[in-house]
Parts: sequence; structure tokens; C-alpha cells
Amino acid sequence: MQNKFAFVAGDAGSWQVRSIEAVIGEALDPARAVDVVAADAQPTVSGPSAWVLHGLMSNVRYATRPEVTALRAVSEPLGRPQARCAALIPIRKNAAWWALAQDARRAIFEETSHPTAIGLEYLPAVARQLFHCRDIAEPFDFLTWFEYAPEDAAGFETLVARLRATKEWAYVEREVDIRLER
Repeated sequence: MQNKFAFVAGDAGSWQVRSIEAVIGEALDPARAVDVVAADAQPTVSGPSAWVLHGLMSNVRYATRPEVTALRAVSEPLGRPQARCAALIPIRKNAAWWALAQDARRAIFEETSHPTAIGLEYLPAVARQLFHCRDIAEPFDFLTWFEYAPEDAAGFETLVARLRATKEWAYVEREVDIRLER
């Protein structure tokens, strides 16, 4: 199974860009489309790439076994035909986050911020995948990818607002919100 993926932005591709917004820090260059491909596949984006972000699918970190079981029980796969909306939200956390011990990050992540519990409330309507990129020399630590149907857009906005209001988000030093549609 391929676990490295590329998000390639350019003039034309499988997802049309609706907006690219810098939430914290600097934005990414403008693009008209984004294609999501296995790292060794050929993207469908035409023209020169505005940017390319790589990420690795990995095991679920910071979640307990019951949380992982609950997530798997209600998660829907990516690529559902009705999911015509998507969001790519690259995130980089600050040095203070990475200076914390693993158990301290876990305490903030799940015992204080509860992103897993929050995310569970929006499943299966919002399918999601987290890509790790801190250890592969990328400009972000994580690439968060969400897919949802247009009728679930309001719920998705609530989900994102709730996540951004958590204690964990105080450690974010760069965040870009890219909205897409197909």
C-alpha cells in the first residue's frame, strides 16, 4: 500500500480551488486546481505547479484503542461520489509544541482539546485523512484533508471552528485553509 501522497496545485486538476486563505502565517501561492495523488503517480494538474505538498498516511497517534475503534466504526472512505466539496488545511505547530513530551502533547490533544471526540460528531458526513509531513522536510507538520457533500458544508464549518477553538490550536504557527470542489 502506498502511503506517501502529493497535493499538486496548478491550472487544472481533479479538484477546483474555491479559495486559499491564510488563517495564521503566510498563505500558499494562488492556484486554480489541486490534484491528490500517490507520490509516484502522475498528477492530472496541467501547467506549471504553483506548489506541491507531500504527506504520509500513518497510524492514528494520540488516540486510545477505544477512540480508534470508534473512528473506524463510523468513518466513510474518501472519494465518495456525493462528496463534491473538500478542504485541505496544512498546519505547522510551533517549537513549544514539539518541545513538550509525548504524554504532555497527548494530554493537550485529547484530554483537554478532544479533537477525536469532536470529529466523531461529524462522521460519517465528513470523511477525513491526516497526513504527517514533519519528518519529510515539508513546510508543514500536517496536511488535513476533508471531503463532504454540499449539504454537509455548514456542519463542516462548525467542526473546523470548534477545532480552532481548542487549546491545541494555540500551538499552531501556520495554517492555510484551501477549499475545493469537483
